Amino acid sequence: MPRLSSLADGGGVTPLAASFPPVTCPAQVNLTTGVGPERHGVIANGFYWRDRGEVEMWTAWNEVVEVPQIWDRLHEHDSSITSVVWFPLLSKGCGADSICTPAPIHNPDGSESLWCYTQPTEMYGDLRDALGHFPLMNFWGPLSSIKSTDWIVDSAVIAAGEFQPRFTFIYLPHLDYAAQKYGPDSEQAIAALGELDAAIGRLIDGYNEAGLTDTLWLAASEYVITAVDGAAFPNRVLREAGMLALREDEGREHLVPGECRAWALVDHQFAHLFVRDEADVEIVAELFRNDANVSQALVGSERQQVGLDHPRAGDIVLISQPDKWFAYYWWLDDAKAPPFARTVDIHQKPGYDPVEMFIDMPAKTTPLDTSLVKGSHGYPADNPERIGVLISSDNSVLPANPIQDVEVAELVLRNFGVELKNEQ
Repeated sequence: MPRLSSLADGGGVTPLAASFPPVTCPAQVNLTTGVGPERHGVIANGFYWRDRGEVEMWTAWNEVVEVPQIWDRLHEHDSSITSVVWFPLLSKGCGADSICTPAPIHNPDGSESLWCYTQPTEMYGDLRDALGHFPLMNFWGPLSSIKSTDWIVDSAVIAAGEFQPRFTFIYLPHLDYAAQKYGPDSEQAIAALGELDAAIGRLIDGYNEAGLTDTLWLAASEYVITAVDGAAFPNRVLREAGMLALREDEGREHLVPGECRAWALVDHQFAHLFVRDEADVEIVAELFRNDANVSQALVGSERQQVGLDHPRAGDIVLISQPDKWFAYYWWLDDAKAPPFARTVDIHQKPGYDPVEMFIDMPAKTTPLDTSLVKGSHGYPADNPERIGVLISSDNSVLPANPIQDVEVAELVLRNFGVELKNEQ
């Protein structure tokens, strides 16, 4: 990665540890608020809204973030400090001056039309005319590739020229794909580093060409992907204990979260267990305390140990063993799997499904083989192999000691002369 190395050589690098849970949405909000999930409320990549009995995966708007983010602090300090927010999750409706994030249109017939949410609204039309539609099929699924990150970079450069932002927060997703599909040390994962580096180089060059030559660059690892060998199935454990509520439709089994005594919203290497009756909490926890695939089952206030004692969190938080990950499957016979199980459908599945990155070519469907997945994240950053890096083009902004992701916002705000304040 010569471009990123050059950035580090001209500045500095320090170890960066992700707070728990180290998955996309919480990690991005940690970086931009300066506090963890117990304060900002983003407890996973999805939410279970108990009052409605509904699961929401990946579609939430920025209103779910319960504390101000960097761009809010900057506006509060000086309304002339403009911010661009480019492709992080949970950015729809945020307070930045310019925003772009995927927002495909869901048509009545079940199909999707390519689109992005932008601020200002008409900007996506301009970006589409210049670059073509955002390649959503390359952003996630079996066709995931550098094409999505390239589009993000190229569109961000256009926005930089138009808006001349003082602050940009940009999400480049490319390193997620090969590391999860083939393993973090695979040839494909190593090749992805070079592809991302070229994109980073174009981003830096584009900002320079836009006249933003004095930009301070910070490149942060959201989390670290490590090797895994197989999945565990919390919902199947709960099913066998008589805790799940299922509805059969044309021979397919569907989970009914609002009617379950207990069920699991899984997210990589951790899971939120939602238990309807308080009297069942200890019974459910005991199911997993001696499970060989589970390293921790944290109940109630024990969730404070990992910073997840929040009303939105599950009554029990499960953490897998380091070499396992949690699959959402509840069916015991693949013939009874719901139709969406064999598709790329991140919104209907009550949990993250990395198997969507693979495809059964003869059937042109998502396979139901969890052994295909070779890398994951979400386990606590408890040793050096799970700790990433923060690279800066200016060494003077980095602290002398390794830092947590919740300390990055303060580094940014201090550069603008803003004190980080997160009141209780």
